[in-house]
Amino acid sequence: MSEIDMEVSIGGVLMKNPVMPASGTFAEEAAQIFDLNVLGALVTKSVTRYPRMGNIGPRIAETTAGMINAVGIQSKGSQSMLNTSIPFYQQYNSPLIISISADTADEFIDLAQELSVPGVAALEINISCPNLEDDGRSYAMDPAQTFRVVDYIKKKTKIPLFAKLTPNTNAITEVAIAAEAAGADAVVVANTMLSMAIDVESRKPKIGNIMGGLSGPCIKPIILRMVYQVYKKVGIPIIGCGGICSAEDAIEYMMAGASAVQVGTYNFVNPIGMVDIIQGMKEHAIRHKISSLNDIVGSVCVIGPEDIDEVATY
Repeated sequence: MSEIDMEVSIGGVLMKNPVMPASGTFAEEAAQIFDLNVLGALVTKSVTRYPRMGNIGPRIAETTAGMINAVGIQSKGSQSMLNTSIPFYQQYNSPLIISISADTADEFIDLAQELSVPGVAALEINISCPNLEDDGRSYAMDPAQTFRVVDYIKKKTKIPLFAKLTPNTNAITEVAIAAEAAGADAVVVANTMLSMAIDVESRKPKIGNIMGGLSGPCIKPIILRMVYQVYKKVGIPIIGCGGICSAEDAIEYMMAGASAVQVGTYNFVNPIGMVDIIQGMKEHAIRHKISSLNDIVGSVCVIGPEDIDEVATY
C-alpha cells in the first residue's frame, strides 16, 4: 500500500498526524527525549497572564488505573511564554497551540490578544477550570456561560480557538453546541474528572487541595462516550482526550468521532509514548487498508437507535 495519509486539519490548523500532547503533560524538556517534529501539534501547559504559584502539595496522587492532580495551574506568566517558550518551539515545524487560563472573560481576552503572535497556530482556551465570574464553577459546566465567554473571546481575536470542555457537567453536548455557536473552531473533549483519594493510615486527603482532577485509563470509557455524543451534535472538529495509552485507544477515539487526540497521563508513564502511538496508528491503517486516517472519523458501526438521546437513557 502506498504512503498513509496521516494529515488532519483542525479548525484550519494543518497537522501532519492527529497526535498531540494534552496540556500540562508536556514541556520543552521533551525535546531531550525525542524529535518534537514527529508530533501533529505541540500543546503547552496552560499559561496565565501573570505568574501564579499553584496549589500546595501533594499535587499528584496515583490511583488505580489513573492519577489525581491538583497543580493549580502554576504558571510563569505570559511574558515568559512570549520571551522563552514560543521562541523555543519555533525551531520545530509542528504547529504550536498555546493553552490559556484566566479567572475572568476580560482576562481571557487580554491573554488571547497578547499571545496571538507569529509562531502560534491556535489557542486552546481552558474553560474547564474554576473562574471568578460564576461562583468558582468552570465556564464549561454551563452552556450559557460557555457561549458567553467563547463568543466574547472570539470577537476580539482572529487566531483559531479550541475550547477545552469539562466532563464535570451533565450537559456535555449542550456545552459543545454552545461553544460551536459562539465560534469555537474545535472542542477538546475533555479535561479531568473531579475526584478525591484518602490515605487511610493518616486519614488525610492524598491531595493537598483535597480534591483534584482524575485522568488516565480509568476515565477513557466515559470520555469516549462523551466524544461520541458530541460528534452527533456538532460540526466542528473534536479533539479526544482521556486515558489514551495506545494506538488502539487513539483509533477508538477517532471511530467515536474525534478528528485528533491528545495524550496526557501516559506521557508520565512512557515519555516516548506519543511516538509509539503514531507508529501504531500507521500500522493499523496499513493492516486495514485505510488510505487516510480521516476516513475512520466517526466510523463506529452502530446497530440500534440513530438518536443519541435515546441511547443515553440506558
